[in-house]
Amino acid sequence: MSETHVFKIASIPADGVGKEVVAAGRRVLDTVAEQSAGKFAFDWTEFPWGCEYYAEHGVMMDPNGLETLKGFDSIYFGAVGWENVPDHISLWGLRLNITQNFDQWANIRPVKFLPGVTSPLRKADDTELDWIVVRENSEGEYAGLGGRNLSGRGPGNEIALQTALFTEKGCERIIRFAFDLARTRTVKKVSSVTKSNAQQYGMVLWDETFNRVALDYPDVRTESVLVDAMSAKFILNPEDLSVVVASNLNADILSDLGSALAGSLGLAASANLNPERRFPSMFEPVHGTAPDIAGKGISNPIGAIASAALMLDHFGLHEEGRRVEAAIETATASGNLTRDIGGTSSTDTVTEAILEALSKKLTAV
Repeated sequence: MSETHVFKIASIPADGVGKEVVAAGRRVLDTVAEQSAGKFAFDWTEFPWGCEYYAEHGVMMDPNGLETLKGFDSIYFGAVGWENVPDHISLWGLRLNITQNFDQWANIRPVKFLPGVTSPLRKADDTELDWIVVRENSEGEYAGLGGRNLSGRGPGNEIALQTALFTEKGCERIIRFAFDLARTRTVKKVSSVTKSNAQQYGMVLWDETFNRVALDYPDVRTESVLVDAMSAKFILNPEDLSVVVASNLNADILSDLGSALAGSLGLAASANLNPERRFPSMFEPVHGTAPDIAGKGISNPIGAIASAALMLDHFGLHEEGRRVEAAIETATASGNLTRDIGGTSSTDTVTEAILEALSKKLTAV
């Protein structure tokens, strides 16, 4: 009998509904491991970092936290932010602290239309829609460059500079990532998104890099679309999309739009990847901490559970990842829907339905 492969996972539920959905995702991952007949297992270590930690310690995470996280195979993250901490402090103090320092430069966000979930997009009723937003995750508009000055001149005279950073290396690696991903899909197409007509330096560099890299992928169709036009295309012609690659800010916004079209941000999964595997990658749902429903047991766990499926893919457990995705579809098709997607089911009810579907599919196999 071969030895069980144990994956060391750092769990950071953080704030609000993050705690609820991470708990649900862990149940699903542990069940998949139990069903693997000893093939693999998960060794969890949970860290209390987040806004509650900040209130007690004055920092969002332990000062040695990054060094600690280096020893893990992966990070499973919830959501960060609460009213006691300004958003820019909570985000940069925890989530961006991890993604930037661990060079998790590729962020992928699949847009999934699930059975039983009503989309506000009319085409979803009779058109098969499935695309992935690839987000540059290390520089661009979220590089953290800039500053605030001249406040000493009195009220109304302060200025703020926020500088976007685009490097040829950073553009090329995320664009090649998108092309390589497109080659694995039925529709081999990459749509590049910029605003290069107005941002004539960084995004023109992106466009030029995209055109150069595209020459190495003659089997992949391409298009370059301005971000405002792509926002319209998400709604009017989504059937023409396969892989959409964009800068940090543009992809962040477009992926939220895609998830809303699928039915809810609560459905949206994401993976923050360090493709070279020099550091652990991090998997998280796209939604925020949702203070209005936190602690009520009604948050949607699907985004976190679908993120767990992306983690399984990262570990090379592709069959298991597809089983989790199929179980999600079985659960939604049978009417197990939380309030954000028109149902009345609780977090636990949806999770149990997914676990039941996993067990049935294993029995069927």
